[in-house]
Amino acid sequence: MTGQPYAVRFSAPAAKTLDVLPEHIEDTVWDVLDAAASEPWGFRQFNSDDPESGDVRYAAVGQLSLTHWVNRPLRRLSVLAITWLG
Repeated sequence: MTGQPYAVRFSAPAAKTLDVLPEHIEDTVWDVLDAAASEPWGFRQFNSDDPESGDVRYAAVGQLSLTHWVNRPLRRLSVLAITWLG
């Protein structure tokens, strides 16, 4: 898909996690989300064994991982979980 990047929304648990991350990790979260919003299917599928879950994606950079859902009709990425092993 081309055009405008997808808007980013956070689930309540993901927003709480984002609030307590160190600033440099929060910056990395936004960098990953910028890439994901530009190319929503550029990251691997969360569960590749489930053919119906193609819109749930998993992005990992070092000790940081994000799980997000690509909401095609609303052109949004919904961040479901943020995990930082730091």
